[in-house]
Amino acid sequence: MKVYTKTGDEGLTSLFTGERVEKDSPRVDVYGTVDEINSALAIARNFSAVPEIRKKIFETQKILPRLMADLASINQPARITSADIKNLEDDIDLLDKNLPPLKNFIIPGDTKAGAFLDLARTITRRAERQFYKQSHFEAFHEEDRIFLNRLSDYLFMLMRAEDFAAAKKSAVLV
Repeated sequence: MKVYTKTGDEGLTSLFTGERVEKDSPRVDVYGTVDEINSALAIARNFSAVPEIRKKIFETQKILPRLMADLASINQPARITSADIKNLEDDIDLLDKNLPPLKNFIIPGDTKAGAFLDLARTITRRAERQFYKQSHFEAFHEEDRIFLNRLSDYLFMLMRAEDFAAAKKSAVLV
């Protein structure tokens, strides 16, 4: 199969469920932004000095194609589950328990991986805003909405763990 199909040359693209939409469709914007999250996470994983965090980033990256499939599908069951959300919440709680209490705002950038995790967090927030805006006009799964919200929190905590580990020159139990 060729990489190029020429089917998008006129400004249309296919959703996962086969419907043709314009490439600037808000739905396409949402799942395209999730794709950006994955790219930022790839860079963060590449720079991470903490094996446990690299593993958690990779596990997160493996979930994002399911989220994109949900966002690119109409009238299909959710691929993101309550278990996916619970796993993020459990990891957030574990990270929070093993990090010092947050007393100030954080300026990202102590490590390259932390900076890219923060970039992924802000991209996630943009995806979440796009999701909400479009949800006034199209149906999306509640699990996807909640997952995006938890994901930004999770990426914030991974950034803190990465930077804390670098500052202490030891891994945080994650």
